[in-house]
Amino acid sequence: MKKLLLLIGFLFIVAIGYAQTIKAEVKDLSFMSGIWTLKHKWGDMEEFWGPPMGDNMVSSYRCVKDGKVVFYEFVVIEQTNGLPVMKMRHFNPGNIGWEEKDKPLMYKLIALTKSKVVFESPDKNLKLSYERLNPSKMNVVLDERDKKGVWQKEVFSYTLKP
Repeated sequence: MKKLLLLIGFLFIVAIGYAQTIKAEVKDLSFMSGIWTLKHKWGDMEEFWGPPMGDNMVSSYRCVKDGKVVFYEFVVIEQTNGLPVMKMRHFNPGNIGWEEKDKPLMYKLIALTKSKVVFESPDKNLKLSYERLNPSKMNVVLDERDKKGVWQKEVFSYTLKP
């Protein structure tokens, strides 16, 4: 029993140490910059990511179906406590916000490579990743647990607008 507790304690310490080794700055996310478009079942999508500027990046998104807006998003990524943090808000037509004014959706950066970043919600039920596949392609992947706890994946394959 002591050996098991020691092993569990050791693994916990290793996990904490590993979790704290992620080092990232907003400038590391420059691969996301550009105007990205996609034709999707929800509608025509356009996601604009400005390049990093100081300690932040901004994004605006719109989804339009049959000439009418379905919804908008406004996203900022800000350097917070040593890591980039994504803060997102959704809006209906007319700029009517979904989230409370002082409670944007928050996603902490949990993984980063040269061309991919993964953000995760505080409750660990949603992951949002951005991966630059080549100069003109980027996948945005939404992984979310449904009400039964089963992971559902939606892949958005964007093309860089010329």
